Amino acid sequence: MNTICRVCDSTHLELAIDLGHQPWCNNFLKPEEVGQEPFYPLRVLYCHDCGTVQLDYTVKKEVMFGDHTYLSGVTKSLSEHFKNVAQEVDDRFFKDTPNKSVLDIGSNDGTQLKHFQALGYDVLGVESSKTTAKIAESAGVPTVNDFFNLEVVKRLDRKFHAINAAGVFFHLEELHSVTEGIREALTDDGIFVVQFLYMKRIVDNLAFDQIYHEHLLYYNLNTIEVLLNRHGLSMFDAYLSPIHGGSIIGFVTHQGQKNPSDRLQKMRQAEVEEKSNEFSTYLDFAKRIEQMKVDNLAYLDKAKKDGKTVWGFGAPVKGNTMLNYFGVGTQYLDYLVEKNELRRGLYSPGMHIPIVIEKELTELPDIYYVLAWNFKKEILANNQHLIDQGIEFYFPVNPQDI
Repeated sequence: MNTICRVCDSTHLELAIDLGHQPWCNNFLKPEEVGQEPFYPLRVLYCHDCGTVQLDYTVKKEVMFGDHTYLSGVTKSLSEHFKNVAQEVDDRFFKDTPNKSVLDIGSNDGTQLKHFQALGYDVLGVESSKTTAKIAESAGVPTVNDFFNLEVVKRLDRKFHAINAAGVFFHLEELHSVTEGIREALTDDGIFVVQFLYMKRIVDNLAFDQIYHEHLLYYNLNTIEVLLNRHGLSMFDAYLSPIHGGSIIGFVTHQGQKNPSDRLQKMRQAEVEEKSNEFSTYLDFAKRIEQMKVDNLAYLDKAKKDGKTVWGFGAPVKGNTMLNYFGVGTQYLDYLVEKNELRRGLYSPGMHIPIVIEKELTELPDIYYVLAWNFKKEILANNQHLIDQGIEFYFPVNPQDI
């Protein structure tokens, strides 16, 4: 149980959102493991001193990230996003830099680094998951199988022009060691690209399923700056990307090197005007989550009464937060349909819904309850032929366009 702020060490924390006891949501189960999975508190605290929202309970990183089934290369739109980020970083900062290098923290299967390789970078990934690191290595992406922190940086004993952290900076149990490691490993004129779920958008979209045990922290622009400044770093530019329903792509360097851009200052000001970092906003968010549960159960109840078959579309990690909080199991969803073959034959943690592989289906439901809602455009485009056949795609979360 964490009783001090992960960012600023304050003890002035207060409960904002309580999603009950839930399993670690990436703990997809083999048949013999069903019913044996541990449950943990899933609660969000608010820091009254720096405004950062964060979980109060830490599931150990070795449990969550030592080996898992998430692969970033499975989703076409995510790979395309990574390609665009690599191109932008190169165009803006390192186009003519000789012997340019990039380090990716939480490099997964190497998808992001492959795009940097194509641009002539010397690449290195640090990935904690054994299986995933092997996949990256076999694809020609040099990968260190370890948890990134200051000790790893000292062992590597080298600096990088660019450091990337996509979807990992809010996972960090060793938050300050990692941030200090980034500062240490960055060249004097280097750029740290931090890609993170934007808490302002999570609240706007009512995307509470993006709260789960792997996500220990939930940043806005004004709160992540507190952390960066503590370690001699500062964000100088950022924009909102549609990836994952709304993520910040932030550009960071050593403090005092670059002035904040106009668009970054406007986004920070919008957070102030819309009270994005105030406690009352999170209390209101919690009430909206409760109403969302009522509305979704009413929809699923009606579908069942009407004799409709309903399957989950996708088995994303975040979907298990929603399923467990709503109490949606096989009484509503017969299957979860997945592309990722590492999840073949597994069951969802907590609700124990069997997972089937999309390309192996021999029948179809009346309704797809879309858990992978963050790839809405790709899903609708890929499945127009099913929509034309009358299959409904229901999105419990409808991300706003960016």
